[in-house]
Amino acid sequence: MNREIKAGLVWAGSALALALGAVGARKLGYIDGDMVTRLVIGFNGLMIVWYGNRIPKTFTRSAQARRAQRVAAWSQVLSGLVYTGLFLFAPIRVAALAGAGAVLAGFAVTILYAVSLHARARRA
Repeated sequence: MNREIKAGLVWAGSALALALGAVGARKLGYIDGDMVTRLVIGFNGLMIVWYGNRIPKTFTRSAQARRAQRVAAWSQVLSGLVYTGLFLFAPIRVAALAGAGAVLAGFAVTILYAVSLHARARRA
């Protein structure tokens, strides 16, 4: 089995274990429903960080593609950290709006940078 597939399965299993553990802790009265939401959704931000960190570790021959990979990695890691931090500490409504905005901004930075690289290459 491919290493990336194994890693994805580990992340999926971890997300399920976290969700089941958080629900169990809620039923036992250790945490409230708000914390279950924060933990499970905040975990998604950590997955964004992890996958963003994996981007520059993939091989590509083109120098332009490597530059785009670095920008994509940084934007995803930073937006994932913001997303996770918001879901851990901000009110849920603020975290949902600002967190989604942070992730969208990270994707927008990546796309705009790739488009600008392409435009520069066409002019050259």
